[in-house]
Amino acid sequence: MNLMNKRPFTNSFATSVKKGLLAILISTSLVACGSSSSDKKTTVEETITPPVTTTPTTTPTITTANPASNDLGISVVPDELKTTYSAALKFDRYTKVDTTNGGVIHIIAQNEIMENQIVRARGILQHYLTDFPGSVYGADKSVVANKMAENGAILLLLNGVDDGTNAGAELDGQPLFYGEMQVEGHSWYITQNYEYRDASFEEILHLVHDYGIGIDQGAEFDGALPEYQADIRAAQVTAVSDKLWAWPADRAEWLAELTAENSLSQEYLASVVDTYYGLWGAFDSEYGMWGSYISKTRDDMPTTDPQGAAIMDNQFFHPYLTYNARIDERFVGVFSLKFDANLSYTHHAQYLKDITLTGTNDSNVIVNQLDNNITGNSGINTIVFSGQSAQYQISNENGEVKVQDLQDDRDGTNTLDAVEKLQFSDITIEVSDI
Repeated sequence: MNLMNKRPFTNSFATSVKKGLLAILISTSLVACGSSSSDKKTTVEETITPPVTTTPTTTPTITTANPASNDLGISVVPDELKTTYSAALKFDRYTKVDTTNGGVIHIIAQNEIMENQIVRARGILQHYLTDFPGSVYGADKSVVANKMAENGAILLLLNGVDDGTNAGAELDGQPLFYGEMQVEGHSWYITQNYEYRDASFEEILHLVHDYGIGIDQGAEFDGALPEYQADIRAAQVTAVSDKLWAWPADRAEWLAELTAENSLSQEYLASVVDTYYGLWGAFDSEYGMWGSYISKTRDDMPTTDPQGAAIMDNQFFHPYLTYNARIDERFVGVFSLKFDANLSYTHHAQYLKDITLTGTNDSNVIVNQLDNNITGNSGINTIVFSGQSAQYQISNENGEVKVQDLQDDRDGTNTLDAVEKLQFSDITIEVSDI
């Protein structure tokens, strides 16, 4: 079943001239952003650690593709797909998520997409499909993943920006462009640059929603969770009627278009999910999602959009990000998992719990209140804690260092690998001395 791709509305500040400039910028941005050939090709030195959660869950499997994948689970495009997703159209790499019914959700990338972008896109897809024990609709997400595979869900990672010039966007699949794919630690992410805003969560959500959860008001869109979709639709109807979402006058034409194509609930849910994971906290506006959603942060939602908050509260989506974030190899300094109003990216990073530093730069990490799993890179890495060393239980078993905060709701329990130092408020400890 081919479901139509749902595209988000354009930033109200954007113009056709701006899109043209962005296209030019993107063509050179691989150099400007410090990308190297090792970002794009399949020879890598780092490995990725699978997501680890605090409760037992079933995570959609990542298996190596056929032909052989590299250490990140990325291969060339398989024979059965490369006729359509061809080298002539600049498709050159592939990864996938296998489902419990023997199906596959394909991810196909063009030649300018960085490997960390591919891994992150796959990780976000996994995040949406990772079981959420005890939740109303997400305790067993295999039904959603299986439905996606049955419906032929494909994620296309495309060069450039969405300016109508990429022929690959005309193929079957949900498009996600280079210019809207941030990576943790990359300059676009650290500065929360909305010229290259992080649309990965939205576009991958559209894939999960359209092909898996399902859309009502048309049998061809029926999915695995019609009851949840009914809740989403009810929240969307209230949001439109009460002018909580898409109310500005310059959205009227877009709203009419969404109504005609039955895309209202998908786009509304994207605004809710983006806000829930902190993607609009740094946006220079009173409101989120380009100024068209009443809520700007997760904390706002129970008051400004109670029904939107309700569809996120223990329903399907995890309250934190379950994928392992590979910090961009060019990052140097201190990456904070703890919210800091002076660091715009922490609106989003505060919901991460597992990260892997990549590259060779000496980089440090400030932990948050979650139970984090942190893997160092080949540089010198220091993990920064809030309290004095005596307030933590520290162990080192066969090279796996665990640091448990004995104070509740502060630094959690951190499992560390390949890091050199632990910094507390009173002392810095060498891991080799533990």
